[in-house]
Amino acid sequence: MEDKTIEQLQEELALSEQKAQEHLAGWQRARADYSNLKKEQEKQAQEMMEFVSAGTLAELLPIYSHFKLALSHIPEASRQEPWVVGVIQIQKLFQEFLKKYNIEEIHTVGEKFDHNLHEALSHEQKDGFDADLVFEEVQPGYLVDGKVLVPAKVKVAK
Repeated sequence: MEDKTIEQLQEELALSEQKAQEHLAGWQRARADYSNLKKEQEKQAQEMMEFVSAGTLAELLPIYSHFKLALSHIPEASRQEPWVVGVIQIQKLFQEFLKKYNIEEIHTVGEKFDHNLHEALSHEQKDGFDADLVFEEVQPGYLVDGKVLVPAKVKVAK
């Protein structure tokens, strides 16, 4: 009888060890699932922040574009006046801000037209430019982390 009791105890112990292993495996799966869920939520939060930032920056870029356009109309003779030097310094600060957020201007004039980067407003005959080359930038375009945020509006030679 004593042998049966030891045998029964060994069976119960084996069964308990099996259940413990099953519980441990379940706990490990739950822990891995939780870790994966946490990583996914962090990734989604980061993507949302990037989306919101990109939207805000997209609204800010036309202001910068008009600012640059205004600067281009300052007569060369006035470029050394203190107020002009100050305005040019503001442009430099703006450029540093854009660089901080990985925003860069799309190259246009002299570049081959790329429908992924440029929006063609017209195709015209233009001396000195081969077909499909951008000869004029109407409005600058911008990339953020290599992705188009705002396409450049251009005129293309035909």
